[in-house]
Amino acid sequence: MLGLPKATELNKQLPKKAIYAKFKMNTAEKEKIDKDISRITIVNEVSPSKISISAGDNVKSFFVMSVLLKHKEYSEKTITALSNLIPQNLIMVLQYESEAKLAVYRSKLLQTEWKPLNELNIHLEGLNFDKVWENIIVQIGGLHLENGNSLDMQIQKDTQKEKIKKEIERLEKQARAEKQPKKKLELVQKINKLKKEI
Repeated sequence: MLGLPKATELNKQLPKKAIYAKFKMNTAEKEKIDKDISRITIVNEVSPSKISISAGDNVKSFFVMSVLLKHKEYSEKTITALSNLIPQNLIMVLQYESEAKLAVYRSKLLQTEWKPLNELNIHLEGLNFDKVWENIIVQIGGLHLENGNSLDMQIQKDTQKEKIKKEIERLEKQARAEKQPKKKLELVQKINKLKKEI
């Protein structure tokens, strides 16, 4: 899967009941996972014993987990909760019918767009697993590290930009609906100020 070497392939199903028992989940938490997810399978284990890349200081290996969804409109909170439950570096392949997207959690859930499953792949770039893992997060999150930012700083900046863009959209909508010229001007000034922040 994802164009990874054959040596990394596994096919280890994770029964949802085992996850519920291991993490002592309450009924509400179980229902959220049940509502969105039909099956979870570990499909790849990428480690120095399986490919010729050395372990990093922080990242020794990572796993690829296939998550079969019951519907395309899933709750991101469920996927975030699942990634936080399993204490491993995880790439999640969220699959609905013949389409899929990649997701990884790093201070927030980062995702690709939906694509046909066979078009999804990951490039292993880096001299050790720390660098390879960082590059995978950059690929999945569509991140561009600016001005020597660390990965976490860039995610934080991108998250802030998203919030500002949403606020601009909200204010633009409000400005279009506003009848009073004075209030409309105030809204336009707020919008311009936020645009400068971006």
